Amino acid sequence: MQTVTLEFRTKDLELLGLIPPRFFARYEEVELLETLRLERGWRLQLLRIRRVGALRTAVELERESVRIRQLYGLQTFELIERRPRSRDYIVLVRQRNPPQLQRLLELSAGQITPTAPFRLDADRVVATFHASERLLRRVLDRLRREGLEFRVVRASTHPYLGDAGAAALTAKQRSVLARGWALGYFAVPRRITLTRLAKLTGRSAPALGKMLRRAEGHLVARFLAAMTGDDTGEGPPPLGPREGRAAGAG
Repeated sequence: MQTVTLEFRTKDLELLGLIPPRFFARYEEVELLETLRLERGWRLQLLRIRRVGALRTAVELERESVRIRQLYGLQTFELIERRPRSRDYIVLVRQRNPPQLQRLLELSAGQITPTAPFRLDADRVVATFHASERLLRRVLDRLRREGLEFRVVRASTHPYLGDAGAAALTAKQRSVLARGWALGYFAVPRRITLTRLAKLTGRSAPALGKMLRRAEGHLVARFLAAMTGDDTGEGPPPLGPREGRAAGAG
């Protein structure tokens, strides 16, 4: 699996209908925090949106929610958090895919995942995708044939986060880790408590805490197993029984 980061000009994506016209007259920056579901015709995503000027209140946003949904082609729009000091909204949206994006999704057979970093401002879009090298090459070739200018910023693979590392986590663990990271659970200091995060994921705080610790343990074990003597000054630590069986199976 490979991760590739691309840079586009915002005005080119506006012309293709991938970004609403005059969107950045109201907003300064958008960051994709997590793609929860990418399906035919729609995408469900957690976004950080930085507003130009002071934030509206939660009541004002609720009052304008119908207009916002119509303006940006949203089926659902849910305010998760307001951050007045940074002028950020954290929102959960289900949005219709524009035709250009839908064609790319069909070309990739739904096997390409948007991931961080993924940021948009008035001048440029930095977009990152994770998929097999074959699928990524197919999509990039299509973009070139259609005359869309872009620059490859970075292409990389991560041995401790590759297929073996992903297989060590369940889909639920990957989902709650991504949600926790996006909402600042792992930040120092934390921006969201375990109790609040549990409510947003539909779990009890004790159950979520156990799930996060198990997931973190798997990732730390994979990372340490991938480190060489040059990284630590000594050989990698022995794997636990479960990690050892997984590594041997790979």
